[in-house]
Amino acid sequence: MNTRLFLLTLTWLVTNSSFAADAPMSTLDPNAANPPIAARKPKTVGLHGDQVEDPYFWLREKENPELLAHLKAENAYTAAVMAPFQAFEDSLYREMLGRIKQTDVSAPYPQRGYWLYQRTEEGKQYPIYCRREGELGAPEEVVLDLNELAKGQKFMSVHSFEYSDDNTLLAYSTDTNGHRDYDFHLRNLATGEEVKTPLGKVAELAWAADNQTIFFTTENDAKRDYRLWRYKLGEEKPTLLYEEKDELFSVSIGRSRDGRIMFMEAASSRTTEFRFLSADEPTVEWRVVAPRRDEVKYYPEHRDGIFYIRTNDGAKEFRVVTAPVATPDVVHWKELIPGEAGLTIEEFEPFADHAIVVERAEGLVRFRVTDFENKKGERIELPEPAYLAQPEFNVEFETGTFRYKYESPVTPPSIFEYNIASGEKKLLKQVEVLGGYDPSRYMVERVRAKAADGKQVPLDVVRRKDVPVDGSAACWLYGYGSYGISVDPSFSANRISLLDRGVIYAIAHIRGGGELGETWHDDGRMMTKRNTFTDFVACGDFLVENKYTTHERMVIQGGSAGGLLIGATINLRPDLAKIAILDVPFVDVINTMSDASLPLTTGEYIEWGNPNNKAEYDYMKTYSPYDNIVAKDYPAILLFTSLNDSQVPYWEPAKFAAKLRAGEDRQEPAPFPHQS
Repeated sequence: MNTRLFLLTLTWLVTNSSFAADAPMSTLDPNAANPPIAARKPKTVGLHGDQVEDPYFWLREKENPELLAHLKAENAYTAAVMAPFQAFEDSLYREMLGRIKQTDVSAPYPQRGYWLYQRTEEGKQYPIYCRREGELGAPEEVVLDLNELAKGQKFMSVHSFEYSDDNTLLAYSTDTNGHRDYDFHLRNLATGEEVKTPLGKVAELAWAADNQTIFFTTENDAKRDYRLWRYKLGEEKPTLLYEEKDELFSVSIGRSRDGRIMFMEAASSRTTEFRFLSADEPTVEWRVVAPRRDEVKYYPEHRDGIFYIRTNDGAKEFRVVTAPVATPDVVHWKELIPGEAGLTIEEFEPFADHAIVVERAEGLVRFRVTDFENKKGERIELPEPAYLAQPEFNVEFETGTFRYKYESPVTPPSIFEYNIASGEKKLLKQVEVLGGYDPSRYMVERVRAKAADGKQVPLDVVRRKDVPVDGSAACWLYGYGSYGISVDPSFSANRISLLDRGVIYAIAHIRGGGELGETWHDDGRMMTKRNTFTDFVACGDFLVENKYTTHERMVIQGGSAGGLLIGATINLRPDLAKIAILDVPFVDVINTMSDASLPLTTGEYIEWGNPNNKAEYDYMKTYSPYDNIVAKDYPAILLFTSLNDSQVPYWEPAKFAAKLRAGEDRQEPAPFPHQS
């Protein structure tokens, strides 16, 4: 959540709940301004003979002046409702800004003879990319200053950022409208000048080892990465190498950890296929590692002429096999690390003399160091009951150390270096939280809520130690639960403003996410998607039953697919919370999934279902938030969106708000069947 969104949300939450001593005594008055009422225009939608009136379908007309006027009216309404609390909002902003060390530098990491890092300067919005040659005491070279790039732009984001192997050229891409449209750039690092190329929009890119050849992908109109190209410096135009015809699949490009192999991946959310060639022979023919097979995922890495392949073939939660580069097909796969019940192998990262196995058990990431020489394995101890841990900038292949990032809801982001030989851990960098932050005043615990079908759903609960667990505290419950994504409990300096005002913060690790492995994801997608929502309800009820809070003092929040979660939840159980926050929410499920021209739609048929299939259409309609609005006593609702968001179009929350306000639209939806 960005600072502005968090700030408005926090102000809104505080002023709706009189738990903070410094909060204004009055509460939000929705009648302080007249809410905008969207015009109703006839439109019939639906499939399989199901005729549904959608009078707000016209809000998709982005270039319609009437639409833009309506969105401006929505913003004006929010501003009017929040106006009495501007002073409090300003004080919260100053409080949160005061915790940020604005002039700072990241932990430098080595890459091919240079030390690379980013730094920030007070008053500047964007980072500055820098490097030093040879040693940390060498003169600084500013590689790319995003603040300079952002001048004259309303928005700036850098996507790909790749040095050539000889460190003389930088290929990167920028987005200046927030729509994830990335323009290619090539910079000569000796002169700082832009190198002209015929390349325009790119998605992902990677250098070959010859310092002259760039592979890159491009998107179709639905923003699916579907083509792979090769471009050699000085050529008039790039060469198209591959086009993925299957709409469920997207392509990506990258190199192995040792830099010797180029990999092109074609992947759906359920199946993968890799092609490869030698990175120093970029014009040779691509070879397939193993042909795609439905529901089989595999991910190759390379070391010393051997592919190390993490795969779910023969192990639901993955195993690691090896195969010679000369004959990599599945018939030559030899098991190196077997699958294990209750443990998911999320990554396998080979180095010259050892490998790091990234595992997840009981919802938490663990690192296991495996020595290729003696096959011994040793786990790196991680201290707290709930945390985020991930590998961090391990670029060098020949090294005796492993870097990882560690943080928790009470521990600021920290970079550690683990010595493979000695087992010692060294803290390289921890984000400094200004203002006297003391982590010992706070605590995080992992508890479990019992789902409707008896499954145990993990919950991370964060609070100040002096906040009583007697039902008197307000609680902010967050959830996501889609795509097999694991929501690891991270640190937020802004969240301290909640915790210090007595708010308990909780994360629900519901089905549909990946916290408990592939099975956890499968139990919350497609025709079992309702489990995601009933799990979240169970988590909210658990917090009330165990005296963390009450329903009257609870706020629930989610974004994107998590916005769908919150929308479905308030239709299912509008009494669960007093406040619901939906960030760029995917709430118009039937209409969006029925429009194959929209970004992400076809590739997500195997996450949500294909509405052209009647059974899947009928199932989606039982939970689609927009289609299930009825005359209920809904909680107070705050919606956020972006006009140029390419992932979830602005019209989804705009339509959702319009329909919520129009009481006459509220008809009984399709029943929400019991999940067996």
